[in-house]
Amino acid sequence: MKKKKVLAVVLMIIIFAIVLLMSYYICEPMLKMVKDPDKFRDFVASKGIKGVLTFMVAMTLQVIAAVIPGGPFEIAAGYAFGAFYGALIADIAMTIGSVIVFLFVKKFGMNFASLFVSKEKIESLKFLKTTKKSEFIIFMLFLIPGTPKDLLSYAVGLTDLKLGAWLFITFVGRFPAILLSTYSGTLAVKKNYTFFIIIIIVIILLGLIGGYWYRRWHNSHKA
Repeated sequence: MKKKKVLAVVLMIIIFAIVLLMSYYICEPMLKMVKDPDKFRDFVASKGIKGVLTFMVAMTLQVIAAVIPGGPFEIAAGYAFGAFYGALIADIAMTIGSVIVFLFVKKFGMNFASLFVSKEKIESLKFLKTTKKSEFIIFMLFLIPGTPKDLLSYAVGLTDLKLGAWLFITFVGRFPAILLSTYSGTLAVKKNYTFFIIIIIVIILLGLIGGYWYRRWHNSHKA
């Protein structure tokens, strides 16, 4: 039994190291690139499917690492692939990341989750129980902009939520907010700066409203 625990700890450390290294060598250069629309579009066009896959790997790692901002990647997906296809690509990548997190937390529990997110933050969501009502609540938390979706990905893995339900929640729940971000990216490419600024303001406002609602909801349930 002790040997199994040691092996589990070693495996978790290896996974943690791999994620950090991949984030450094893939996410950091990609994050710098997505801030330059022309450079990023040229990169994707020149690399073809390899460029798309590299971008998807970066977005998947963004979800796993939980500290890398996802917003710039979503906007970049819009000006590289168009609003709908960009949203679809980004959503698939983020869903893959969420599923990986979910499965590893299911396997290793809090010991794995606390490598990426503080134990206190995860435990603050321990009131989430798997009922039809809570599945709807988790779905709404993913649907509303401004809620800490990466934190929720780690917390949900500690419940007995089924993988099928989690796939639906993370893929469908994320899509509207991602589509709004990718749409802003297409407006930037078309140099439609008026509507681009309007969309960015809408995203920020929705994020602030969603964040405020989440904090109130969280505090009321934690109490």
